[in-house]
Amino acid sequence: MAEAPAEPYRAGFVSFVGRPNVGKSTLMNALVGQKVAITSSKPQTTRRAIRGIVHLPHAQLVVVDTPGVHRPRTLLGERLNAVVDETLGGVDVIGMCLPANEAIGPGDRFVSEQLDRHPGAKKVAIVTKTDTVTNPRLAEQLLAVQALREWDDIVPISALTGRQLDELVSVLVALLPESPQLYPDDAVTDEDSVQRIAEYVREAVLEEARDELPHSVAVTIDDIVERDDGVTVVYANLFVERDSQKGIVIGKGGERLRQIGQTARAPIEALLGTRVFLSIRVKVAKEWQRDPKQLGRLGF
Repeated sequence: MAEAPAEPYRAGFVSFVGRPNVGKSTLMNALVGQKVAITSSKPQTTRRAIRGIVHLPHAQLVVVDTPGVHRPRTLLGERLNAVVDETLGGVDVIGMCLPANEAIGPGDRFVSEQLDRHPGAKKVAIVTKTDTVTNPRLAEQLLAVQALREWDDIVPISALTGRQLDELVSVLVALLPESPQLYPDDAVTDEDSVQRIAEYVREAVLEEARDELPHSVAVTIDDIVERDDGVTVVYANLFVERDSQKGIVIGKGGERLRQIGQTARAPIEALLGTRVFLSIRVKVAKEWQRDPKQLGRLGF
């Protein structure tokens, strides 16, 4: 009996898009199996295209997480939308994330309209956060999503519980082209350690400062030094837009800044594999979100 032909190897790029805070970064981390993108309940947490690599026996899925698409109010917002548009121009599949627990609104329709600019990519609707709704509510949402536009597939998932993640991967891989492997077996992201460290610090600020300054924070890394005693010293700059925000970040007696450092240190130590001393300097860059020169210096 003749053997069945070997399954062709597939590899390609899938971008998750959606309005802010619909679960894109959480989903990417769940698929990759480790923390590649920072997450927060605050909108516009993701500020650049971040790639996470999913390795499978017959495929390699390169997931590109992007900033949330929104109607911009600042120059930073305009540049984040431009990042998304540029990213979508080079992917094989676009996965639009729509949360199960929120009715489809103008923001979702705005994102859906942007997908028309990229006719070459397959379109998959990913209904996220299904663990937060009842089955009847999920059924209603699936019908609403189906009516939004023509999709190549619709997959309801929960990144937190793992529900239907295997099904999502199967759907996405089937839409990829036949291709050789794109990244080495041990690659999980193309982010370098400096970028990831800066993001871990910013994530800690978002967590500790909560609702007080979600969009006004930027982080850069000045230097990373390995001491003779095995401790790695990380020198970070934390930029805010106003003097009052500097006081919020530092806190009474420096308590909040110490907590930010403590929160950020754990993932940095896991990334570097050493003990870490984190030195954070808080600086004011007035209205940096609207200043093209300062945006350039901060990497946007």
